[in-house]
This record gives sequence, C-alpha cells and structure tokens, in this order.
Amino acid sequence: MGLRRKNRTEDGTGAVPMPAMPTTRPGAVAVELRGVRRQYGRGSGAVHALAGIDLALPRGSFTAVMGPSGSGKSTFLQCAAGLDRPSAGTVHLGGTEITGMSENKLTALRRTRLGFVFQAFNLLPSLTVEQNVVLPMRLAGHRPDRRKAAEMLTRVGLGDKGRRRPGQLSGGQQQRVAIARALVNEPDVIFADEPTGALDTTTATEVLGLLRSAVDSMGATVVMVTHDPSAAACADRVLFLADGSLVDRIERGSAQQIAARMTTLTAPSYAGAAA
Repeated sequence: MGLRRKNRTEDGTGAVPMPAMPTTRPGAVAVELRGVRRQYGRGSGAVHALAGIDLALPRGSFTAVMGPSGSGKSTFLQCAAGLDRPSAGTVHLGGTEITGMSENKLTALRRTRLGFVFQAFNLLPSLTVEQNVVLPMRLAGHRPDRRKAAEMLTRVGLGDKGRRRPGQLSGGQQQRVAIARALVNEPDVIFADEPTGALDTTTATEVLGLLRSAVDSMGATVVMVTHDPSAAACADRVLFLADGSLVDRIERGSAQQIAARMTTLTAPSYAGAAA
C-alpha cells in the first residue's frame, strides 16, 4: 500500500497562533476534548499533567502530538482514548461522551470503536499473526472474520505471513501486524503511541506510509504521539503541548518547520507528569 501525501502549502514558518479550534460539522468530529484537565495528587505536591485542553479533530484526519518530555503527551493520549479519566472536562469519541462511562462500557467501546498501535507492538507471541489480527473481534464478542484479517494483512504487505508467529517476523513486520489489528474492526479512531520509536528510519517511513494510507484510502482517523519531526510531517496537523497545555499547531508542516518549533518550546516546569 503506497504512501499518498496531500499537497502541502507552506507559509515560511508554518506555525500559527492557538485560537479556539475551528467549528466542525455535527457528526464530522472524531475526537473532542473540552476543558480537559488531569491532576495527579493534591495540595502542593499536585501534578497538573493536563491544564485545560480544548480540541476537536475531524474524522478522516491524521494528527500528530508533540512536546518536550513531561509535557503531557501520553496523558493526553490516555484521556482521549478512555484509558485514563480526566479530573475535569469532557471527552467525546465519535459523538459519544465517554467521560462518565462505567469501566465495563469503556472497555466495550475501546474493543469495538478504537484501535491502538504502540511502540512495543504488543502482539501475543503464542498466537499466529492471523490470530493476533482477529483478537479485537474475539474480545468484542464477535466471530473472527478470517477473510477480513487476510484483507488487512494484504493491505499492510503481509498477506503471506498469517500463519507465522510474531517472533518469526522483523520489528517492522510486527508493527505492520499491529496496524492490521488496529484497522480490522474499522474503528472510529486509531491511537498510536510512538509507533516508529523502535524502528529504523527506512522501516519507520514504511509504517508511517501505512498509517497515512489508512487515512487517505480507508477514511481512518489517526492520533499519533511522537517525538520525531519526520514522523509528524506525515500528519495533516501537528499539535504542540507544553506544561499540559496546547501552545501551538502547524498545519501540513515540513519536518524542518516542526523541528524548529520544537526547539522553541521551553522545558516543562513540573516534574512527574507522563511524557
């Protein structure tokens, strides 16, 4: 599956101020956070990992999230994906508010409407590649669809690897399996946490091409945390976090523009927040 990049327009720096996110048509929003705060601890020792996030991301888009260590990137991803509960504010996924959901309902939502890609692949070594791909179907209580699994594996260039075990594949191939697994249920949103962090440059480019193509050819929505400006340049927009706040964004920026913006972000003043 080839990498299809949309034309990028550059305005010199590519950076823009951070006004309120633009209004999006009802039903066109994949991820929406309003006034989201996440605090760990109390009193003088409290850590404000997220300090009030307002954000609406459209369906069928690719968003990268960057920031210095301790800026709140992982906390943002966890709150947006329903893996952690905000201390204040609301989170909507595909029009459904998840903030007050019970843990059982949240688990069911994650299994049926969300996909995840992690740096460490998180494949089960005792299962075959095909069994790993259909695992979300099993967890959601559905009968595994081997045809759909084969289709997804073909999309990521592993159509002939379904019977192998993860340990028989390279790191890049394992990440391709993880992407196929994330796509198999046609989720509302795919959350990717440093998906290229354990890969060499060439393999990382291939994996990013798969995520880009999932957006362009399948209408998927991808939200990716990364530290790599080259990876972020594959996205439609890059959001920059510092001290738990959204401080800037670049639309369709180059790796050079993104790297330059990162250098201007000051180190966070608090300690202990998730990076």
